[in-house]
Amino acid sequence: MNALDLSRWQFAITTVYHFFFVPITLGTVYIVAGFQTAWVRTGDTRYLKLTKFFGKLFLINFAIGVVTGIVQEFQFGMNWADYSRYVGDVFGAPLAMEGLLAFFLESTFLGLWIFGWDRLPKKAHLATIWMAAIGTSLSAWFILAANAWMQHPTGYEISQTTGRAVLNDIGKVLFQNTAVISWFHTLTAAFLVSGVFVGGIAAWHMSKKQHVDIFRPAVKVGAVIALLAGLGTMVTGSINSEIMTTQQPMKIAAAEGLYETTANAPFSLLTIGNLSGDTATAIVEIPGMLSWLATGSTSGTVQGINDLQAQYESTYGPGNYVPYVPLTYWSYRLMIGLGGLGMLWGLWALVRYRGKTRLPDKGNRLFGLASAFVTLGPLLGISAGWIFTEAGRQPWVVFGLLKTADGGSPAVGAGEVWTSLILFTLLYGGLAVIEVGLLLKLIKPGPPSDVVEEPFDDDAPVKTLYFAY
Repeated sequence: MNALDLSRWQFAITTVYHFFFVPITLGTVYIVAGFQTAWVRTGDTRYLKLTKFFGKLFLINFAIGVVTGIVQEFQFGMNWADYSRYVGDVFGAPLAMEGLLAFFLESTFLGLWIFGWDRLPKKAHLATIWMAAIGTSLSAWFILAANAWMQHPTGYEISQTTGRAVLNDIGKVLFQNTAVISWFHTLTAAFLVSGVFVGGIAAWHMSKKQHVDIFRPAVKVGAVIALLAGLGTMVTGSINSEIMTTQQPMKIAAAEGLYETTANAPFSLLTIGNLSGDTATAIVEIPGMLSWLATGSTSGTVQGINDLQAQYESTYGPGNYVPYVPLTYWSYRLMIGLGGLGMLWGLWALVRYRGKTRLPDKGNRLFGLASAFVTLGPLLGISAGWIFTEAGRQPWVVFGLLKTADGGSPAVGAGEVWTSLILFTLLYGGLAVIEVGLLLKLIKPGPPSDVVEEPFDDDAPVKTLYFAY
């Protein structure tokens, strides 16, 4: 493989690895804030124990997510110098806002939350976790706006003197429909991931009849969030598909392996054979489903890969404008299927533990195993969705503006990329072992039994806080 291929592999590996931590952070911080709010309002120490228990899991995830995110951004200058040089004035603006505004907000208030348990008034301390949660959502907005610009560039012009993309309307970059719907879709999917994460861990303890009084509300909260967020993800995903069809019709065609323009286009649940369009395939399909996803109508017409290839050649010149169809096809289905499994688990949990005291004697082992493994389902599903979003844009790094092959670093050789790829892979492998080990160490015993209400004094002045980042 040449330097460009290796750079693409490195960016894919580090991005997907980093993204494992993003949805858990986005959703779990709100659930932790909700538990603490319930404790402040009711004085029930069960909610305090849940806050402390899931708060530690959230903090471990957040810390490793920050480290891996910084490494990911370094790659723009390291392996993608021509990309950074050509579009950095536009792409860098929302990323700078994320670092200077959103990340500063979330990290500062998260520090106050960590070190302010016995130093801040109770309601002021509660406000810090809510502010940290808002900060994480703002971070997601700015980052998704930058990515949305890569999917649908707007708010820029090409400088006549430098030949580079120059920002001329930050509002269009931050608030174009691609950025807005991507934020809502990502946030609802993140709540689905976090609902299953919190509820699955609690359900595993419930299946072993451990800490039943503490984890019962956590199971129900997680299951309800999983169901509601799953429905929200379906709605926002449908809207996103229609926008995608307008802006990147090749991506939606590749998601189905649809080579010929078709009205009332079906959505295949399973394709047997290849996806090259050269041979007949046996398909289990839902009639009109792809047309509904793409146009909002089951009778709508969806452009096929062959027509779009000819259209793109006429617009952009000779070349292959078809993404790798098997990857886009299966990542799209994994996204939908694994997210659906999370919703089904949520329904199962609510039925199983309906009421205030029901604790079934049968099926505990099966439910416990299912709850343990289902925590990975939506997380892998949302990661597959991210892979689909990026792989389906190829061969463009900025759609219609800059090809991936033209965005690399000419001065960086294959040997240098190989070296950094191996080092990052080893580093991330070590971080994965540490992450899983810490999570399991905290999850297995459950919440500590000696947690008592913190000695807050709402009438006392705020004490001086000393903390370091």
